[in-house]
Amino acid sequence: MEILSLQNARVKSWTQLQEKKHRDKQNKFVVEGIHLVQEALISGADIECIAYEYEQGIPHELKELPDNGQGVEWIGVTEAIISKVSHTSTPQPVFAVVRKEKMTWDDLFAQKDKLIIVLDGLQDPGNVGTIIRSADASGAGGVILGKGCADLYNPKTLRSTMGSLFHLPVIEGDLTDILPQAREMGARLVTTSLEGQTTAFHYDFGGSCWIVIGSEGSGVSPEVAALVDDAIIIPMPGKAESLNAAMAASVLMFEALRQREYSN
Repeated sequence: MEILSLQNARVKSWTQLQEKKHRDKQNKFVVEGIHLVQEALISGADIECIAYEYEQGIPHELKELPDNGQGVEWIGVTEAIISKVSHTSTPQPVFAVVRKEKMTWDDLFAQKDKLIIVLDGLQDPGNVGTIIRSADASGAGGVILGKGCADLYNPKTLRSTMGSLFHLPVIEGDLTDILPQAREMGARLVTTSLEGQTTAFHYDFGGSCWIVIGSEGSGVSPEVAALVDDAIIIPMPGKAESLNAAMAASVLMFEALRQREYSN
C-alpha cells in the first residue's frame, strides 16, 4: 500500500500524534527510526502500521524481522509525509504507529524481590527516557512514572529510551496510592537526600526494593517523602555540586546490580 498525499486522512491522524492529547485520545504513539522500529518488532509491540519512504523501499534491517503474527501493515509514503509526521529535523526514512500497551500494577507486584524505579515529578523527557534505559540495562523489574513526570510517549522520551520502553513494564500512576500498597506487600522504599546518613554503597538493595527519584529542581515531593522508609546519599568527593536525576538513578541501579549479582 502507498500513501502519497499530505492531505490523506491517515497522515493527519499520524501528525496529530505529536501531541499528548491526541496520543491519549487515539491510544497510540509514533516511534521513529530504524532502531526503534526494530525494537518494537522484536519485542512484539502492538504495531498498527510501519511507514517507510517508498522510493527507498523497506529498510533492509527490517525486511527479515518477524511481525509475530500481528499482520503489521506496511505503507510506502513520501519523504514529505515522513517529514510532516516526524518530530526531528532530519528524520529517518521509517516510522511505526504503535498502540499503547495497557500495563497493570499486577505486572509489577508479580515480580518478587525485584528492584523497581519510581519517578516523582521528573519533567525532563531525556532524563525519564535515560532512566528507563538504565533500568532495562541493570535488570530492574520496572519503572513507575508518578504525576508531573514527562509523558512516556513524548518523542524525546521515546528516543532516550533507545527501545528499552519495549523491554520492561513502565506504568504511569498516582504514587500516593501505589507506594503504600507496595509497602504492605513488603517493599522497602528508598530515596536520596543530602541529609542521608547511609551512603548508597553501604545500603542493602536486596529483596523487594523501590528506589524513588525526585524532580531535577525540588527533589521528592513532601507527600511522597512521607511514604519513604530510608534516605541515602551518593558520596561525591569531587567539586561537582550534584548529579542530574538520570545519573543519580543509574548509580543506584548499578550499585544494586553489583550487590545482587556480583558481590561474591
